[in-house]
Amino acid sequence: MRVKGQNFRTIWQKEDDKEIIQIIDQRLLPHEFLVIDLLTYHDAIEAIQDMAVRGAPLIGGTAAWGVYLAAVQAKKNGLGIPFILDACKELVLARPTATNLKWSVDRILKAIESLDNLEEILNKVEKEAIDICNEDVKNCENIGKHGLELIHKIAENKSDNTVNILTHCNAGWLATIDRGTATAPMYAARDAGINIHVWVDETRPRNQGANLTAWELLNEEIP
Repeated sequence: MRVKGQNFRTIWQKEDDKEIIQIIDQRLLPHEFLVIDLLTYHDAIEAIQDMAVRGAPLIGGTAAWGVYLAAVQAKKNGLGIPFILDACKELVLARPTATNLKWSVDRILKAIESLDNLEEILNKVEKEAIDICNEDVKNCENIGKHGLELIHKIAENKSDNTVNILTHCNAGWLATIDRGTATAPMYAARDAGINIHVWVDETRPRNQGANLTAWELLNEEIP
């Protein structure tokens, strides 16, 4: 999605150093847009626990990249496979209620269970992390397509072709890898030429509707 006209995902590999993972620090939004580096799996855990990243899909993606960072550390420092397995246990405990987190880690563990070479493990973990994130984007795009059908039907019955939608808390692209869940149909409708107006409410104490969803929609020029 766009921030000041530039496209971003919520988490990605740094362009000039793939062993560094970058995220948007959501704790500072909407007042400051800051990209921070995750250098170790401990950084990924801290980002999850301190809510620099939020939303189940993004937490799952961050956990996947956390396993990747653990594999990078293991290979660089000769720490061995047990280091990666211990890191996975710590990552799962970072947010026990986030089902996407454990699902992502378990998926990666299953993918590498038959491997005993650190280089192969690193490559496999990287591929799984990329796939997990890309699949989430595809899922959100599909939500958008199905939601667009409903919004289109509503728009047909509106004299001014404007569809008013109410959101609660945040389920936008900042909660996922891109597009968002609740917001995906809104973006699809906007792209289809349907006039969209969104009422954004929030949850306390984080005020994520006002701080995240409203900021996100503003950047996408959706009133």
